[in-house]
Amino acid sequence: MFKAIIATLALLFTFQASAEETRIGDWTVHYSAFPSTFLAPDVARDNNIERSRFNGLLNIAVLDADGKAVQVALKGQGKNLLGNVRQLEFQTIREGESVYYIAQYPYRNEDNVLFTIDISGPKQGGELSFRHTFYTE
Repeated sequence: MFKAIIATLALLFTFQASAEETRIGDWTVHYSAFPSTFLAPDVARDNNIERSRFNGLLNIAVLDADGKAVQVALKGQGKNLLGNVRQLEFQTIREGESVYYIAQYPYRNEDNVLFTIDISGPKQGGELSFRHTFYTE
């Protein structure tokens, strides 16, 4: 069940223009935002993800200096240009040694959203902030 979503997310990290990475302390944080319609219908259904042209997904993976997945706590929000704020609820997806954090975010066409996410682990923490514009299909 999760293998299909992991494969989809890996492809997104490889091909999606909005896939980014940044450093927070000793961590490398990979993140992306994309329409939920990028997921296959069965993958979305199996993972309780609403697949809609008005629903986006955030995907975050945190790696240590050796490139190994780090278990962290995430808390964040998305704020559009009108000032509307939505809290993010992350679900953890584990596949082997990989750990991904997924949150759904409803949007309208051309919504430009500032995401601010606090990432905390046992030895360090920090804030991830990035802006993404969603488009409906």
